Amino acid sequence: MNNSENSAVKIIPLGGLEQIGMNITAIEYEDDIIVIDGGLSFPDDDMLGIDLVIPDITYLKNNKDKIRGMVVTHGHEDHIGAIPYIEKEINIPLYATKLTMGLIDYKLSEHGLLDNIRRKVVTYGQIINLGCFRIEFIRTNHSIADSAALAIYTPAGIIVHTGDFKVDYTPVFGDTIDLQRFGELGKKGVLALMADSTNVERPGFTPSEKTVGKTFDHIFDDNRDHRLIIATFASNVDRVQQIINSACKYGRKVVVEGRSMVNIINIASELGYLKIPDNTLISIDEAKQYPDEKLVFITTGSQGENMAVLSRIAASIHNKISIVPGDVVIFSSSPIPGNEKSVYKVMNELEQKGARVIYHDTHVSGHACQEELKLIYTLTKPKYAIPVHGEFRHLKRHAELANEMGIPKKNVKILTCGDVLEIGEDTFKVTDKVPHGGVMVDGLGVGDVGNIVLRDRQLLSENGLMVVVVTLESGSRQLLSGPDIVSRGFVYVREAELLIEQCKDVATETLYECLKDENADWNKMKNAIRESLGEFLWERTKRSPMILPIISEV
Repeated sequence: MNNSENSAVKIIPLGGLEQIGMNITAIEYEDDIIVIDGGLSFPDDDMLGIDLVIPDITYLKNNKDKIRGMVVTHGHEDHIGAIPYIEKEINIPLYATKLTMGLIDYKLSEHGLLDNIRRKVVTYGQIINLGCFRIEFIRTNHSIADSAALAIYTPAGIIVHTGDFKVDYTPVFGDTIDLQRFGELGKKGVLALMADSTNVERPGFTPSEKTVGKTFDHIFDDNRDHRLIIATFASNVDRVQQIINSACKYGRKVVVEGRSMVNIINIASELGYLKIPDNTLISIDEAKQYPDEKLVFITTGSQGENMAVLSRIAASIHNKISIVPGDVVIFSSSPIPGNEKSVYKVMNELEQKGARVIYHDTHVSGHACQEELKLIYTLTKPKYAIPVHGEFRHLKRHAELANEMGIPKKNVKILTCGDVLEIGEDTFKVTDKVPHGGVMVDGLGVGDVGNIVLRDRQLLSENGLMVVVVTLESGSRQLLSGPDIVSRGFVYVREAELLIEQCKDVATETLYECLKDENADWNKMKNAIRESLGEFLWERTKRSPMILPIISEV
């Protein structure tokens, strides 16, 4: 291993720090760059009308000739959701395990990109060479099968990236995490560990996914006379498997509802990650032929998302399923921070319609708690620790855990997105900052909605809109018609006729003032109308609608 100063490798997180979601990291050495994951995040409440948020990849676009490939740890949206958008900008080869690649292929085909991107399915233990980097995929456990950690062999030393992981000694599908390999890497010498911080605040161990299967069995047993509706994450294939196992055991047919759920179940069963006995799945229309107690529905919407199946059922706007008293609804997930309000709203709506809601012990996390993280530190014995995947409080607590595990404070770095961390045997410092952030996707528009548009949406949603329409005669600039006033979301016009008349008077007066001035152009007129009406409305109503003057000449 070359210990000279020039063998410093750069680690550049472009997303996924100080937030849960949008994971993407570049690792760079001289003329080679590899990218780890390409995830999206879902919009915050203040991003009105935005569908999703993808990472700003300006840095990658500027250095696209150096990029050798993207390696993907697992198939969750916050790690693969932005791949089609990234591939449209820069065509890079993809490397991932079988199920992960199956889910990526589906996304690429939706965007019409499947034929022009090099893709290679990787197996555990396999090493791929990308420029000066060698990358080994290591088996881990998570709430989706085929998850991997990465050992990245660089000129400066070995970097281990855990991906999202937990230690599950009794996984539902596949084998347990390859702890032995982590230990072997530790013996070789690990330069840096980049480990999952999501559950670092929780002491102890994350329970095995199998414990949920036992809970399901009890619930199926206790509710033999009722219809069951179970909401979970579409991507949690092992959870779906356990619901199907319990359904078969208790003689129920399974209906799957929700586009993302149907897609993932199709892909997972085609690739052999889901074992569904024949005649178990039925369509929602066939369900009418069976009594309620012989049915179980698996749906999306465990996070209270507006248009997901469960929310539509709760709000009575689902065209095929309506709640009947006695239904048992199971939330097989815990609310993602920030979603609690929406989740409890859906629960309350379901209970009001006579359903019984169960959400205790029906979920286990896919992320490592403190003891599992300590185990990985003990096995890999890294020189440096770089907490990843978490909000700031998670990263901070993870840094403390690394200190407790004997890593000196100076060898632990809490990074923010865009930091360029140079790391080598004797180097461990942030030397630069690159462009980073979220790019908002609204419909087919990528990045065309920025802060100004969002501010307008905010204003419109809070205060409404008032349009003032005026027609002038060209040449003489005489007022031909107007001002007419149209308002939306400000006041109900029929009940505020007097206010609207007064607004017309204010606008007319302002217009005449402007028209006296020979130099007044349209912009001046519009601004004058905006100001005078704005002041008048604030005085009268203490509200500030968006005021949009439209002046035309005929």
